[in-house]
This record gives sequence, C-alpha cells and structure tokens, in this order.
Amino acid sequence: MEKNSGRTVHQWILLTFLSILFLQIQVFAQTGNEITGKITDKDGEPLIGVSIVVKGTSAGTITDVDGRFKIEADRNDVLAVSYIGYATQTIQLLNATLPLNIVMTEDSQKIDEVVVTALGIKRSEKALSYNVQKVDNEMLTSVKDANFVNSLNGKVAGVNIQRSASGVGGGTRVTMRGNKSINGDNNVLYVIDGVPVGNQADREGDGTGFGKGRTSGEGIANLNPEDIESVSVLTGPSAAALYGASAANGVILINTKKGAAGKMRIGVSSSVEFMTPMMLPKFQNEYGISGNYYSWGDKLENQPCYNPKDFFELGTTFNNSFNLSTGNDKNQTYFSVAAINSAGIVPNNKYHRYNVTLRNTAKFLNDKLTLDASVSYIREYYNNMISYGTYFNPIVGAYLYPRGEEFGREKYFERFNSELGYSEQQWTPGDFGFDIQNPYWIAYRNIRPEVKDRYMLYASLKYDITRYLNIVGRVRLDNTYTEKEDKRYASTINTYAGANGFYAYSNETYKQKYADIMVNFDKQFAEIYHATVNVGTSFEEYDTKGRGYGGQLLLVPNKFAYSNIDPTQSYASQTGGDSRKRNFALFASAELSWKSALYLTLTGRADKPSQLVNSDEPWIFYPSVGLSVLVTELLPDKVRETLAPTLGFLKVRTSYTEVGSPILYTGLTPGTLTHELQGGTFKPFKYYPVSNLKAERTRSYEVGIDSRWFNNALTLGFTYYHSNTYNQLLKATLGSSYEYMFVQAGNVQNKGIELTVGFDKTWGGFNYNTTLTATTNKNKIVRLARNVLNPVTNTQIDLTDIQVGRFRLREGEEIGTVYANEWLKRDEDNYVDYQPGQALTTETTTPYKLGSVNPKWNLGWQNGFGYKGFNLNLLFTARIGGIVISKTQAVLDKYGVSEASAKARNAGGVSLGHFQVDPKAYYEAVSNLDAYYTYSATNVRLQEARLTYNFPDKWFKNVVNNVSLSVYGTNLWMIYNKAPYDPELTASTGTFGQGYDYFMLPSQSVYGLSLKFGF
Repeated sequence: MEKNSGRTVHQWILLTFLSILFLQIQVFAQTGNEITGKITDKDGEPLIGVSIVVKGTSAGTITDVDGRFKIEADRNDVLAVSYIGYATQTIQLLNATLPLNIVMTEDSQKIDEVVVTALGIKRSEKALSYNVQKVDNEMLTSVKDANFVNSLNGKVAGVNIQRSASGVGGGTRVTMRGNKSINGDNNVLYVIDGVPVGNQADREGDGTGFGKGRTSGEGIANLNPEDIESVSVLTGPSAAALYGASAANGVILINTKKGAAGKMRIGVSSSVEFMTPMMLPKFQNEYGISGNYYSWGDKLENQPCYNPKDFFELGTTFNNSFNLSTGNDKNQTYFSVAAINSAGIVPNNKYHRYNVTLRNTAKFLNDKLTLDASVSYIREYYNNMISYGTYFNPIVGAYLYPRGEEFGREKYFERFNSELGYSEQQWTPGDFGFDIQNPYWIAYRNIRPEVKDRYMLYASLKYDITRYLNIVGRVRLDNTYTEKEDKRYASTINTYAGANGFYAYSNETYKQKYADIMVNFDKQFAEIYHATVNVGTSFEEYDTKGRGYGGQLLLVPNKFAYSNIDPTQSYASQTGGDSRKRNFALFASAELSWKSALYLTLTGRADKPSQLVNSDEPWIFYPSVGLSVLVTELLPDKVRETLAPTLGFLKVRTSYTEVGSPILYTGLTPGTLTHELQGGTFKPFKYYPVSNLKAERTRSYEVGIDSRWFNNALTLGFTYYHSNTYNQLLKATLGSSYEYMFVQAGNVQNKGIELTVGFDKTWGGFNYNTTLTATTNKNKIVRLARNVLNPVTNTQIDLTDIQVGRFRLREGEEIGTVYANEWLKRDEDNYVDYQPGQALTTETTTPYKLGSVNPKWNLGWQNGFGYKGFNLNLLFTARIGGIVISKTQAVLDKYGVSEASAKARNAGGVSLGHFQVDPKAYYEAVSNLDAYYTYSATNVRLQEARLTYNFPDKWFKNVVNNVSLSVYGTNLWMIYNKAPYDPELTASTGTFGQGYDYFMLPSQSVYGLSLKFGF
C-alpha cells in the first residue's frame, strides 16, 4: 500500500511538472510572436544597424541593409530602438500595428545612412573602410548644368574636375588621386545603378596643333540630372575593387530615381540661363596699319575701336523637365521627360538634348520576387562644337583682326557671284599667313552637325530565397548611334576645300552589353555578430564600328551628296572594327561585423579580358581588405555619455587594395594581330607581337578618420592614401620591319591627403552650414625602363626619357611635367646674344623643365545660409600650384593685337637686361618659345552663388507643393588669377591635353533663373 502510494506520489509529481511545462508552452504559443518591421529616416531611406532590444531582457537584433528586422517578443513587451545620431524610441507592442514601420528622428544630425557601393551592394556608411562622399539630387540640380558632372566641382574631396572648352554639352575630365597610367585612361569609371557604363568620348589631341580642334561630348554627360537620386563618389581603388579594370581611377556611382508608393506625384522644373565670356585676352586699340594683317603700325587717330568681345553672342540655355511617380506597395512607376535647348556664345554653335525615361518596379510571389526594369532614350544634336586650334575656329580671325579696320563689315561674310552662280566668302585681311578665314563664314559655311541617338535598357530580377539570402541577376544594353556631316561651301580657303566645296558623312555605333548574377547573404548571428557575403559573376562587352566617306565636290557647287563627290579626290574612313573588348569576371566580397562597431571587409575579383588573350597571364586576380572601427561605440557607456557633448562619433578606417587593369589596346598579343589594308594591299604589321603582356597593377593603401563633434555640429574627415601603379605600357620605337613594340615596366606613385571639414548649426529660424574640402596629391614616376632588348636588331633601347608632345616622362618627375628645348640664343656669359639693330635668334638647348600642369592643392569652400524659406549658397573654389602655357597670348603678341604689345611700344621697347629690344622683333622671336608664355595656374574664384525661396504650400492651398524659385550663377568672379585665360579649362579630356591654351574658347559666366514645383 505504501509502496503503491509512493509510486502514485511520484506519478503525481511528474504529472504536475508536465502540466506546468505544457501550460508554459501553451502560454508562449499564445503570446510569443515573431515581430517584424522596417526602420527608416524621415526621408524614407532605410537605416542599417539600428539596435532593437526587448526591454528588461537580453534579446535583441539589428536592421539589415534594407532597414528590416525580425525579433521574438511578447505582445506585452516594449522594444527599445536606438541608433547613433537619432533619438531613442520605445515601442509598446500591445498598441502597435504589425508589421512595425518605425521612423527615426534625428538628435541633431544624421550620423549614418545607407550607401550603395560596388555592384549595387547596399552597405552602412559607418561600416565602410574607405572614403565615400555622397551628393544628393539638390546639390546636382539646384545650379543647373547640362553635364551634371560639372556640378560636383568643389563639393567633394579628392576629385579634380576640368571642364572642356567646347561649351554646353562638352566633355569633362575627372581624375581622382592623380594620374596613375602613362598610356591608359586616367578618367574615372561611371556606374549607373550598380552597372559600369562605357563612357564613349574622344580624348585624343593635346590642344597644340591645328587638327580638328574639337572635344566630343561623352556618354555620362547626356544623363538627365533630374533623374538622379544621388551620387556617391568613391575616390580610392578600395571603394571600387569589385569593378575591376577601371577601379584604380575611382568611381562616380549614380543612383537613379524609382517610383514611390502612395499618391501620384508630379514634379516640374524649368530654368533659363544666359552665358557670357568670363575671361578674354587683353587687347589693344592704340596701334594699327591699314592694308596689313599685322597691327604693328603707328598710333591710330579717330579709328574704329574694335573689341573682340563683340564677336561673341549672348548664349542661352533653356532646361525643362517633367517627372511622374506613382504606385502602391506592389508596383511603382517612374516616368520623366526633359529637354535642353542651347545656343552658344559663338555664332551658330548649338546644342539640343531630349531625354525620356520609364522605370517600373514590381513585386511578385508574396513579395519574394522583385523586377526592376527601365528604358531610356536620349537624342542629342551638336552643331559646330569647337574647343581649340586654328582650323575651323572662328575666334582666331576675331582675335587677330587688324586694328584700325572696320570689323562690322565682316559680318556680311558673303557676296553673290552671278558668273559662278553662288555666294563667295568675303574677308578683307586675307589668310594671316596661316589659312585664317572670316569668322562668320566658318560659323555659317563650314558647318559640322552631329546627331546621336542613344537607347538604354536595364532590368534587374531579385528573388528572396529566405529573409537573409537572395539571388539577383541584371542585364544592361546601351547603344549609341552617331551621324556626322562636314559641309564646306565653295570659296572656303583651298587648304580645306576644293573649288566647288567639300562634303563628308560618317556614322558610328557604340554598343555595350553587360550581365551579372549575384548571390547575397545577410544575417545576424548570436545578437552581436553580423555577416554580409556576396558572390557573383559578370560579363561585359564594348564595341565600336564606324564608316565614312568624303571628298571634294565634283560638278555642282554646294550640293552636299555622295553622288557629287569627286572619286579621284575622295577618301573612305573607318573607326573601330578591331577594337571590341570583352571581359569575364568572378567576384566575391564579405563584411563581418561585431556589435555594429567593428567591421572587416574582404573582396576578391578575377578578370579575363580580351586584350590579354594568348598572353602569359590571361587572368587578373586582385584582392582588398579593409577594417573600420567605431571607437565611440566601443567605449563604456559612462565614458561615451561623458564625451558625447564634445565627441559624438569617431571612426578609424584603413584598407589595402590591389587592382588590375588590362592593356588599353586590342590586337597586340600573338594571334590577334591583323594586317591593315591600304590601296588594296597589306601594310606591314605596326606592332611587334609579345606574349608577356600583363595587366597594369595598382597597389594602394589608405588610412582615415571620420568624426563628429559638439553635438554633431562639426564634422571632420581625413584620409591619407598611397598608391603605386606597375607594369606601365611604354612604347619603344624599333625602326625596322615593325614600327613599335610595347614594353611593360615602370612604377608611378601617387600619395596625398583628402580633408573634409563641415559645420551645421541652427539658431531659432536661422541655419548656417559650411563645408571645406581640401585635396593634395603628389605624383612621381619612380621607375621607367632600361636596357630593353630590340627583338629585331638585338640592340638595347633606353626608355628612361620619353617625350609626349610638350611633356617628358622622366624618373623622379611627374606625369604632367612640361619641358622646353629652345630659348633665345645666349653668349658665353649666358646673357641673351643681341646687338642693337640685329634680329633676335633662338637656339636649341638641352631640355629644361618649365614646371608641372598638376595642382598642388584643390580647395572648395561651400557656405549655406537659411532663414524662413530663404536659402543662400556660395561656393568658392581654388587651385593652388601648377603651370599653364598660353600659345594664344604668343600669337596675339606676334600680330601686335595684345595689350602687352601696346604697353611695350609705349615703353619704348622690351627690356632685356641693360638694353631695349624692338617689340615687334622681340615678340616674333619668342612667339614659338613656351618658356616665355608659362604662367602660374593658381586661381581663386566664386564658383557658384544661389538664392532660393521655398514658398509655403499653404499659399497654394496644397494643390501645388514644393514650389521654389532660384536665381543663380556660376563662374561669377575670378578673385585671383595670373594666367591670360582660365586655367581650369582643358582642350582635351585626355591625359596629355592639359595646361595648354591654343585659341581655346573662353570660359563662361552663367546667370540663371529656375522654377520648381510639384503636384
């Protein structure tokens, strides 16, 4: 009985225990929930790494790259949500609507945000181990520019931006952290929505010769700025290591707008701009001589006063855009149209552009599948796009026009000849000794129109396998079709056209194909660890093909048609055809974090570019590693709270990267060389084939800090970087059956500092913000090549002193160092050898250094003032150091039309030591000597000024909203400059087209009025 009783007691105890356990399970099943949600800032942007903790417990998690989170909690629990720079929130789950949508409010200033980095990968800004600077849409569109890249000038550190002299629609040279490649392209890589974009542009020419004198537009320049959501500037190779070939030059990453859920939104923007020449040479009207194209006569009396500025017209640009956004949680649509219509400051110079974009984003399969697709069409029209040089450049005749003559009569640039049956050119002065024509004839009778049609298709398909694992595939097609004409009317000077005129037509296609597929893993582990892993592969191809035909007109004057071209004085032309480039790549990246405070980033990429087919190293592999430490997050709570009013945020970062770039050219490796055809016969091979070609390789490291002080009012960012680029592609002259051979050797070093200081503070209704950016870079050619074996003659070739135009590449010097090898003849005591009454002579010398075209510092200082709807913004920029050369000034002096030539005559001559030299003799002697026309490139200017008023929505009864009116200007005031032209202009966007002015079109001051509103 007792025994049975004992067993009964134990059974009751066990039964009671199991009952309690069952009840607990039931209670948990009834009350325990998987709470999900999304956390954003006030603008709807997701926040990465926000901490969510169940109060009173140790349970917690953080948000992923899309701002989403998942946590187990009871409906009676309270969540504590905290984030650096934002006010902590408590969420009572009992009264909350699930899933949670939490909007964080800023404490004082936002510390962290989502940044779209390489290949569209979203990352937390605080996690980045390299320098990234973000520019939002307002900074790009508040002061209009047809090429939005120019709007970045002075606003980001580490970026050197030079506008080409070709005016509206022209290209822009953008370099980051110095010139790295001697033969390669040093311009940055552009990326749109994570996909690299081929940036077709003509970067040839050094601005010195006659030639065509034009700088083409470029692919990136024709985007509609209103379609851009934001731009991230990745200045170092670490930031872009996953992009491969062009990553060494840095990346400008463009994120375009999408449709948004909610009611339909319509945005309208309209602006008008007026352009005038900013800087012109200084001319004289004191001296002249009738009937001679030189202006070396006596002083003029009662003669017409001619100002070459009068030749220029008031340029205008009308910029209008419209966009529409609509959608719901499942489907969003964005549509935009834009038009730019511009007339330049040179007569008959025009630029028109029309943009249409449609983008749709949709979710399927319970939101697991996301389709993002867009289509864009761009049409561009250029007419008479001139940048520099003497051929077909109307400003040459306008500048050199003889003083004392009546320029007004030259406006009637043609007269009808009844015997010939067409109008002939009228130009009083003649050809000036080097084929100068009437400027108006060039503008209206030597016309070169160009039309481009560009089609862009993009699609991205993303499937969420789980909450932390997805797969993404993307494709992009980008095709540009170009048509060009060259019409030179009869009586054009015979250097350029025959008796009946000249006609040429060409067309060209530029095609880009891109596709990639990527698996993305993003997961939290054990509450304090987080891992983001991306693995993928990509394919890209760039192909250019062009054909053309032209020649002298045969029978009918000014009939511009193929059928009227003289077959005996014609030529066929082609571009591309042998320049197709392909690349296959494998890549991976991993970001590991601990407590959202310590981040380790690893990347690796392997490329197989077509340029290295049949070489010894057809594959390129390069890695990167980065470490980011949020020091303030690792401090004890009490210490952090004590420091917070003074030091609110401190991040230390460092990274090391290797990047490989394939050789620039195709057809240099064995089995890829082809004979050129000329006159139906094969030409000898131009290049000697070599199999040991390999990738140009850049090794770079950087260290930096990002910090915020005094309740986040003051920000300070500092980066030091150091890079070396090896395997430079050097051209050796063989002088045998092959003309050249490429040799890979050398080492180019760049090191420098990027500094950003910002201040943002509000007092009542008044706000003041300012940002200073400063960049310095030191470029150095560490090593070139010695004792290179000529494989044909078995002799040695020395490549330690290479001449490229005015530049010389020497060890210890920079890519950009300018040399001269001629000066005024000297006597045995090194004085100028001159006897009064005799002519000055020149002599060839050992090459001597004039300086470097590279700046020592680039500075930008932006100031913003806000008060009750009014906003005033001023941007000052400065370039410190470097030189420029003005061949324009030399020619103006030689022809006696410059102010300097008049001052010399008034002074009785040009002083050379203890004697005076006749001004005409002096300027004729030195006109070809660059050393006498070298100037400091240092300049300081007011780059931008903008005053905006944002109207209250209630004024328009909320029917029309976001109404703003702005007046603005660019290039308004040159505060300091010693050069006779704007040193920031460039004749060519290539590496060796810098620092030289040969009748470049002047820079322009722009005055604009802009109106924006929405519905």
